[in-house]
Order: sequence, then structure tokens, then C-alpha cells
Amino acid sequence: MSFIIDRRLNGKNKSAVNRQRFLRRYRDHIKKAVTDAVNRRSITDLEHGEKINIPTKDVSEPVFQQGQGGHREFVSPGNKEFEKGDRFKRPQGGAGGGSGDGKASNQGEGEDEFSFSITKDEFLEFMFDGLELPNLVRKEFRDMEAVKLVRAGIVKDGTPAKMNIVRSMRNAHARRLAMTGKSRRRLKELQAELEQEVSKDELLRNPVRIEALEQEIAQLQQKIERVPFLDTYDLRYNNFRQEPQPSNQAVMFCLMDVSGSMTQAHKDMAKRFFILLYLFLERNYQKIEVVFIRHHTSAKEVDEEEFFYSRETGGTIVSSAIRMAQEVIAKRFPTNEWNIYIAQASDGDNWDDDSTNCSQILINELMPLVQYFAYVEITPHAHQALWEEYTGVMGRFPDQFAMEQIVSEADIYPVFRELFRRKEA
Repeated sequence: MSFIIDRRLNGKNKSAVNRQRFLRRYRDHIKKAVTDAVNRRSITDLEHGEKINIPTKDVSEPVFQQGQGGHREFVSPGNKEFEKGDRFKRPQGGAGGGSGDGKASNQGEGEDEFSFSITKDEFLEFMFDGLELPNLVRKEFRDMEAVKLVRAGIVKDGTPAKMNIVRSMRNAHARRLAMTGKSRRRLKELQAELEQEVSKDELLRNPVRIEALEQEIAQLQQKIERVPFLDTYDLRYNNFRQEPQPSNQAVMFCLMDVSGSMTQAHKDMAKRFFILLYLFLERNYQKIEVVFIRHHTSAKEVDEEEFFYSRETGGTIVSSAIRMAQEVIAKRFPTNEWNIYIAQASDGDNWDDDSTNCSQILINELMPLVQYFAYVEITPHAHQALWEEYTGVMGRFPDQFAMEQIVSEADIYPVFRELFRRKEA
């Protein structure tokens, strides 16, 4: 039996290709490890790589070998215990692997699980695999940096690198035909007359006329040959112009409840959710703006630092944050130019009758402007009035509104993936 194993040294850049092939092969193992890592890491530790363990049985080296062919049964020589057709029982623990749960043994050997590390970029790639902003559409373009070179016809001036060979040769051929057309017609007439004269009998042939015809034919041929094969007048060049491209620019509004009913554990889970969202947007989209709004009884637009680390607290009026988002949209983000997204995190506790105000504002004013609204309720308890009102909003806008509940830290990443998973067209 022969084995073929490729042990050639890696060429230039081959290691990177092999690594990508390896990551694709063990994609399921890596995604499971990334999910576990996201659930156990701290808020500030989501951007680092991860160590991945893969069972030894899954990393065996692939080989080519020649098989026996067909179905064969045999009994090894020297066997005294078994006959053909007997079945072997599976060994009971301990003797084979390095990670089994059997009893101690004085024999046997094996290997531990295979471990390797993935980089930060690879970690984030697996963490956000299959996610996207829903309902993203092309908006009008204005002062966009993105341009694309498009063909704009043929011009007479340009650089040699942009020369259109086919058009230039076609022009040269047409010019030569135009400039030599009269001479070529006269040449054909003289050649026909010369042939006719030469074909006569010797007594009727006129040598003087033949000599004159030959001279005139030679002069015409020289005149035709003096016409240049290619002239600068013939040259044509491809023309390109820069055309601004419609941009898929988007803005994400992050609304977080920081009222007194939100415990520190609730706030930490909300921060973890928004950090996941922020990393996702920053990594996957170039034209993206993020607006941070914190609220208790009143709402306030803040920067990233204050959004995640401020200790301000108070009562709860959720509609104040929705109203502020609406005002910011009206001032800075025209709906004909921006895809608008809103993500809200709260424990669901709200001031009396304000939940009704929230649903009315969303249905009548805000939802027609946004592409997608994601609501996350962080509570282990029963839902309150805000959830019930938002259920009605989701019934009115099933493709634009989504809501999920987070009970513990283990729910954050699955909920995030459910809210922003890529939907099949």
C-alpha cells in the first residue's frame, strides 16, 4: 500500500492561503468557540483574538492511498479466538485517547486536543459572519467621495496607454481609401489597357504606347505608396470620466435606558450589546454614522465615552429618547440621503401612560422614516406595558421592527445575531 503526503515547503504567501483553507475547514468549531468567548468576556475584551481547541480526530492528515477494491473479508494469521463473521466489542474506556473518562491504565497512548489561536480580525469575522443591516437601500448622492471611472466615448487626444487600436486602424484604413481612391481607379484602367495592348499581335502592338503606360503605372504606384499607413490624424483614444456613485450611507441611533430601575447588571448587558453593535458597524460599513442617546426622565445626545461610562441616573420616560432621535433626524439626516436605523435597550419599566406615547410616535411619525428599529428588553421578569405597546408596532411594521428579550449575559450574542442576521432574498 502506498501513501502520498505533500510535505513541500511553503512558497511565498502560501501560508496565508493554507491558513484560510484551515479556517474554512474547521468553521463550525471556530464559530462555537467564538460564541463561547463572547459570552464569557468582559465588556472591554471583545476585540482580541481567541484560542481554539479542536478534537484530535478532526485534524487527521488527509492522504491518498490505493485501495484493495471490492468487498473482502479475512481472518488474520495466528488468530485462535475468533472465526470469520464474529463481531468485536468496543473497548471500555481508558486505553486509547488522551481525554477519555475511563479508569487509570498502565498502557495505551493518545493525543490531546489540537489548539491554535486566531487573530483579532479573524475573531471579529467569525463573530459577525452572516450579519447585515436589514433593508439597506441606495439613497441619493451628494458630496460623495466614492467615484467610478466610466467610459465616455472616443476622443482625438490622449495618452498612449488609452489608445484605441481598433478605432485608430479603422480611421487609417478609411483615410488611405479616400486619399488613393482616384489613383487606384486610374491604375486599374491603365493596367487593363496595358494588358490589352500587350495581348495584341506583334504587328499591331504599339511599343511606344506600352512604354508610356508602364511609366504612368509606375508613377501612380509610387504616389499610392507615399500615402502614410498611419498618421497622427488617425489616432483615437478611449475617454473616461469620474462618475459619483450612490452611497449606501447609514446612521445608527443607539438609545440606552440609564434610569434607576436599570441595575448595574442590566446596564452592563446593555453596554455589551451596544459594543457588539458598534464593532459590527465599524468593521463592516465605511459610510456609517453612530448617534448615542442616553435617557432617564430626559434624553441627551452624548459621545461614545459618556454613553458607555457615565453614571447619571433618574426616573424613566422612554418617549424622550424617541423624540430626540426624531429631532436629530430632522436636523442632520435627510431620509432621501440616509438609511436610518435605531437600536434601543431598556428594562421595559416606563412612566405611566408614556408607553402609549412611544407607540403613537413610532407608528405615526418615526417608523415611516427608518429602515429598521430593534428593541432589546433586558429583564428576567414578565413584560410590562412598553413591550405590549411595541408588540402592536411590530404588527404594523413586521419587516421594519424587531424585538427580543435578554435575561442573562449568555443571551446577548444570540439575540444580537437574531436581530441582524442576513435574510435570504
